[in-house]
Amino acid sequence: MNLNIVFRPLGHIAEEALMSAILFWTSLRATSPTCRQKTVGPRGTIRDYPGFSPAVDAEAIRKAIKGIGTDEKTLISILTERSNAQRQLIAKEYQATYEQELKDDLKGDLSGHFEHVMVALVTAPALFDAKQLKKSMKGTGTDEDALIEILTTRTSRQMKEITQAYYTVYKKSLGDDISSETSGDFRKALLTLADGRRDESLKVDEHLAKKDAQILYNAGENKWGTDEDKFTEILCLRSFPQLKLTFDEYRNISQKDIEDSIKGELSGRFEDLLLAIGLSSNVSFERTPPPHDVANCSLSITPHSSSLGFGAGTDEFTLNRIMVSRSETNLLDIRQEFKKHYGYSLYSAIQSDTSGDYRAVLLKICGGDD
Repeated sequence: MNLNIVFRPLGHIAEEALMSAILFWTSLRATSPTCRQKTVGPRGTIRDYPGFSPAVDAEAIRKAIKGIGTDEKTLISILTERSNAQRQLIAKEYQATYEQELKDDLKGDLSGHFEHVMVALVTAPALFDAKQLKKSMKGTGTDEDALIEILTTRTSRQMKEITQAYYTVYKKSLGDDISSETSGDFRKALLTLADGRRDESLKVDEHLAKKDAQILYNAGENKWGTDEDKFTEILCLRSFPQLKLTFDEYRNISQKDIEDSIKGELSGRFEDLLLAIGLSSNVSFERTPPPHDVANCSLSITPHSSSLGFGAGTDEFTLNRIMVSRSETNLLDIRQEFKKHYGYSLYSAIQSDTSGDYRAVLLKICGGDD
């Protein structure tokens, strides 16, 4: 089993492209009533497997793990061709039949990045996100980009499930850890998002949009100094369709786009977070900008210094999180946007930068070349 990773110096633009794609296509899902109600979306690469039998799959996985040598091909085939809901049923059947946790057997038999992805695949989404958030705040330094990515792209219902899973596993609230690891207006905004109180109604209120637009204008462009709390309250609690209308009204009042005002009035990670929310409301894409504008917006949101799984210093933590968490919702769209922006496919980037079983499972999740 070859777990070595092969690198090539691509620079950090690949990360910008993928993060841009994530936020852009998340924004489309955020305003789609069909996608919002489903775990498996129409643009995911992994879907429910027809003729699914948890008992048959559990037995096949057991043989693949406990036989002479590990049958990685079978493990990859089963776990990347079943939806997460189906994988949870497999894990339940596995535990009932063999009195062992599937994830523990995978951990005991596999290693390296390949192990991390396979365990992630059998982890429930809320628990997976909870663990990703914990890891982003563990040890020296905080992965603020991961906090922004997760907290600005999950629904209110998902956030409530995540915070519950977080407390169940770590016996400490997500809010407490965010409070201890971040500060200032950035912390306030993260805590508001973590509460899962964003309105998710698809209905919009034109009167409220005009009122909020004026509040934002008075809190920033129309005064000396900035009232950051007003920005947090509106951008972190209003529904995305409502924000879209609000920012249209804001443009009428101020003759400026909201992202320009955010960049001019705010700074640091608080600015990055609010720009990410702007992307999630699809505001920045109303004018159908070309890909280089998408990249510039992504850069302002996530000014990473390392690459996202591509180039020297592969960040497998981030790469694995995105590939697994987006595989059932919008990875096909992320692939499309990546190709547009970078000039070659996500599939080929993975193929060039990774090797062995780790590459094999990522390519299966990716779902094909473009």
